Amino acid sequence: MSSETAGIVQRVWNYCHVLRDDGVSYGDYLEQLTYLLFLKMADEQTKPPFNKPSIIPPGYDWQSLLKEDGDALEKHYRHILETLGKEKGMLGVIFRKSQNKIQDPAKLKRLIELINGETWAGMDIDIKGEIYEGLLQKNAEDIKSGAGQYFTPRPLIKAIVEVMRPEPGMTICDPACGTGGFLLASHDYISSKNLDVEQKKFLKYHTFKGKDIVDSVARLCVMNLYLNGIGGEESPIEVGDSLISDPGERFDMVLTNPPFGKKSSITIANGEGTVAKESLVYERQDFWATTSNKQLNFLQHVKTLLKIHGRAAIVVPDNVLFEGGAGETVRKKLLAECDVHTLLRLPTGIFYAQGVKANVLFFDRKPASEKPWTEKLWIYDLRTNKHFTLKTNPLTYADLEDFIKYYNPDNRYDRQETERFRAFSYEELIQRDKTSLDIFWLRDESLEDMDNLPDPDILAKEIVEDLQSALQQFTAIQEALE
Repeated sequence: MSSETAGIVQRVWNYCHVLRDDGVSYGDYLEQLTYLLFLKMADEQTKPPFNKPSIIPPGYDWQSLLKEDGDALEKHYRHILETLGKEKGMLGVIFRKSQNKIQDPAKLKRLIELINGETWAGMDIDIKGEIYEGLLQKNAEDIKSGAGQYFTPRPLIKAIVEVMRPEPGMTICDPACGTGGFLLASHDYISSKNLDVEQKKFLKYHTFKGKDIVDSVARLCVMNLYLNGIGGEESPIEVGDSLISDPGERFDMVLTNPPFGKKSSITIANGEGTVAKESLVYERQDFWATTSNKQLNFLQHVKTLLKIHGRAAIVVPDNVLFEGGAGETVRKKLLAECDVHTLLRLPTGIFYAQGVKANVLFFDRKPASEKPWTEKLWIYDLRTNKHFTLKTNPLTYADLEDFIKYYNPDNRYDRQETERFRAFSYEELIQRDKTSLDIFWLRDESLEDMDNLPDPDILAKEIVEDLQSALQQFTAIQEALE
């Protein structure tokens, strides 16, 4: 990061601290910054050397904001947010359901002046992206906002993209896009190649599609992409529930980390006027099994989204690997109809959602066939005897380099077994109880050496996770009896 960029980041952050004293969270601050930055950059695009027509309706633009002060400023700002939230395309996604969270007009004025002092359109795309990505990271670290659940560790994303190797002209989708980490890393990977004019145009306007169910997260994603030179007036990101139906569109590649939490649920009002929660079951013709397990549904949805020979990498929690019933059905079908070739067992302590045991499943969709497509599943164990924490020992790209090397993206059909990387044949997998893919073979030293127990925090989190899982099962039994 250049000293100039660092200076801008510092100024932006310092002001965030002032607002935090007024109870404005990182997330709220980031949203307000997003609205104001977008208005400022849209204004800059109307001036030389760009001279483009304004995409903001007259009277609701940056210049109209600069003229106001005091209560009139706060009122006009609220009016701008409300009006632009009703627009179509990128404007509609960024300003949808937007609200002013900065109650003090003097502080709002100061933030507007701070943004007005910089020329953002002339700034290098990498710098703009770097500033915003830094803000997203801070927001994810802000425990109170709960934003971390939408933030996948960037070293993990980079490693996944590194082995998936997206190419110019491909279409790439993330049906649970969060703040856009997978889309941006893919964009960086493709744009580092020597692209011609048509390829650059395709990359900017046609490569990426994303969806997220949370308005505020989708808006941060759109802004993140926009600052990195992705998309035009039409938004590449939609707001909505990906699982409701088959969108009909098919992609060359799907990269995604769907939200953690086992069940999809919906809140409804019953006859007495009270609110009850019901498990949400998606009845879809394209799904192999009907279940309220959100991750199993996302796995089936990702298979649907792929073109024939399309490739996927999806982060899934352990229950997707071993759960019976619908889980077993989905795994059997996936092994038969797709080439499920690689599984990366992730360590705990790398996600903001604490105590999560997760994996990355890599598979290719294949045409109809009598013979199962999966021949061998290669499993890389990055979990046993590995201990990471978000603060003191975070996961780095270097921790994933051994996996990248043995994945062998140059030719994944030519692989070598190592201590942490082993292959299991289709016959071995299908004979396992419930076709469980939850396979481990390394000796866990912490279980044998009492002096080398995991951090008490890790143990406590694992106990809590097990208790929550047991509670969910008891609740399900109780619901079934009622």
